[in-house]
Amino acid sequence: MDKLDSMNDVQFVFGAVLVVANRMDTLLERELKEFGITAKQWFMSVVMDNLFLEPPTIKELAREMGSSHQNVKQVALKLEQKGLLTLKKDPRDARATRLHLTDQSRRFWDRTEEKGIAYTKALFKGIDPKDLSAARRALKQMIMNLSAMEQRPSVLGEKNNEEF
Repeated sequence: MDKLDSMNDVQFVFGAVLVVANRMDTLLERELKEFGITAKQWFMSVVMDNLFLEPPTIKELAREMGSSHQNVKQVALKLEQKGLLTLKKDPRDARATRLHLTDQSRRFWDRTEEKGIAYTKALFKGIDPKDLSAARRALKQMIMNLSAMEQRPSVLGEKNNEEF
């Protein structure tokens, strides 16, 4: 019997999410190295391009990425140095900084799109669309649970009577 088979589903999924995230990050870093961009820089650009109709503030982007304001700002500054992003003060609120993808960024994405599609196809190869849909629902609920957990001081000290 495989060691993984002795784990209950919650234990397995918890560990597998961490392993998959680490391995995806490692492989993505390897693939993106030739373009001089990191996985975090890539992810930030993808989130900006896909989730916002207008240039987001650092705070808005941090929330969507599940990251801190400081981390997002650091990654944004690196992208700005590469000419892929500009940081501009919001004309309506001087306290807010909006992030704008540049024309150079758009050209970069056009150059790398084919490789990104190939990476995604390889990653999801052999997974039934019904399984992907179930995984989407589970991950969406996990994201909602994490958001709720962030609002509480600590979940580790609470008694939880639910069985895994």
